[in-house]
Amino acid sequence: MKRVAQFFKVGFANFAEAVKGDFPGFSDADIEEMYEEIRLPRRATRGSAGYDFLAPFSFTLKPGETIKIPTGIRVKIDEEWVLKIYPRSGLGFKYRLQMNNTVGIIDSDYFNSDNEGHIFIKMTNDTNEGRTVEIARGTGFAQGIFIEYGITADDEAEGVRNGGLGSTTRQMEGRP
Repeated sequence: MKRVAQFFKVGFANFAEAVKGDFPGFSDADIEEMYEEIRLPRRATRGSAGYDFLAPFSFTLKPGETIKIPTGIRVKIDEEWVLKIYPRSGLGFKYRLQMNNTVGIIDSDYFNSDNEGHIFIKMTNDTNEGRTVEIARGTGFAQGIFIEYGITADDEAEGVRNGGLGSTTRQMEGRP
């Protein structure tokens, strides 16, 4: 198998800022403990395609609720590869837990962004059966799969990314 990437933790300040921004109820001590316990994504078995992302804190999603999770993770990926992120299969099957952007796409040049390439995962409990999803801290809730991709023969992209969502659109439009 090709080895095309390596996971890292983002810096503590980056993680703390992200958590405080969306979850102001966590104390500094809570955030520091969460950060220390972050585990890099791993495959469960030799045959697993997906690298499991573990919840940095416990959360509950009632039907129709959405959450944006700062994972504390970044990934350095070889060019011509992308990390695609999906909900864990069982959660999608049992609860219709879904990614808000259908599939998360982490490009190889995201690693060097100002936010350190911090991977956020935004999900919604889209159940039509009234089921509540409960995820305990340290439990796998999403999985990432590395995929090789190609480009067209006439491709001339030379821009450099700096940012997350929407940054490549701004790049194409000539905006910072």
